[in-house]
Amino acid sequence: MDNPIGNRPLMLRYVLLIIGWLSVTLGVIGIFLPVLPTTPFLLLAAACFARSSPRFYQWLVEHPRLGPWIRDYLDGSGIPLMGKVYAIGLMWVSIVFSCYLVPIVWARGFMLISAVLVTVYIVRQKTLRKS
Repeated sequence: MDNPIGNRPLMLRYVLLIIGWLSVTLGVIGIFLPVLPTTPFLLLAAACFARSSPRFYQWLVEHPRLGPWIRDYLDGSGIPLMGKVYAIGLMWVSIVFSCYLVPIVWARGFMLISAVLVTVYIVRQKTLRKS
């Protein structure tokens, strides 16, 4: 079987690497800032690295801090209960604070609708049980 990475144009591989590293950066920031979703950024990074650099993909998936976010999601284990509570709670605190600071009605509506949708998404995800 051909190496799928070898068939990609070099420029595309570089673009995927840049997007991958930007996503890793945003994912790490998202661990501390609830407005940025960590798992989707790390999943995007993993997808970009899988298509551009097996070495970086392996590094990310096996990383002691970042890897579990990806592995638990990909293998269907779910999201830890405290992770759900933390993500939803901090997201709502930041959204309410942002709505207080932003006087534009449509922006407030967008933030609130986004928060509701993200909350529903997180709640509907399988909860990871500790073994």
